Amino acid sequence: FDHVGFSYQSGETVLRDVSFTAKQGEVTALVGPSGGGKTTVSRLAARFWDIDRGRITVGGMDISGIDPEKLMSLYSIVFQDVTLFNNTVMENIRIGRKDATDEEVMAAARLANCTDFIEKLPDKWNTMIGENGSELSGGERQRISIARAFLKDAPIILMDEATASLDVDNESVIQESISKLIRNKTVLIIAHRMRTVDGADQIVVLKDGVVAEQGTPAALKEKKGIYKHMVDMQLESEQWKYN
Repeated sequence: FDHVGFSYQSGETVLRDVSFTAKQGEVTALVGPSGGGKTTVSRLAARFWDIDRGRITVGGMDISGIDPEKLMSLYSIVFQDVTLFNNTVMENIRIGRKDATDEEVMAAARLANCTDFIEKLPDKWNTMIGENGSELSGGERQRISIARAFLKDAPIILMDEATASLDVDNESVIQESISKLIRNKTVLIIAHRMRTVDGADQIVVLKDGVVAEQGTPAALKEKKGIYKHMVDMQLESEQWKYN
């Protein structure tokens, strides 16, 4: 991202001047107050929308000049709003890679910790999951989207760490799947939990549409700025919940 600015058609400016590099083979975590532009950054990286100014490059190539299909082939996307189709579980996972064999689909599902719940479904792998997966829980839908990403095996992963709506058991299973998924990949993750962020190579703090801070977790804690404040606040609220 090189001096990227973006406004919605309504005229609302979301990003004013955003510059950072998500390095190859590293995990870059986007954090910051809601409304700061984190989700917009991940959507712009995949070119869901076009930017107003600046440039976004992947491997040195301006994404506006890359064929959209070629661009999408570079990314595995795991967002909160998983799109599922009224088809079998098997076919919903196969969307990750259309020509995958049943064995490859099952292997990806295993990596994403899907096998347990799939084996309990009435027709197992051939169970129809209803429009947008209405037959499945939030955690199960999330795991299908991670299975798709394993199957696709793209070099770059865009992820919205969407564990906020999950119960603790589901959350730990999904975190385990995610940690396997992101090995040796270039990862841009919108992080909500400070636990996740602590394992990142680089943190980019977005606030009011600009990069307010960036650096390693350790360096930003030292700095005692926004990031440090967010970590402290989250720790405080967790203690408050548990006691």
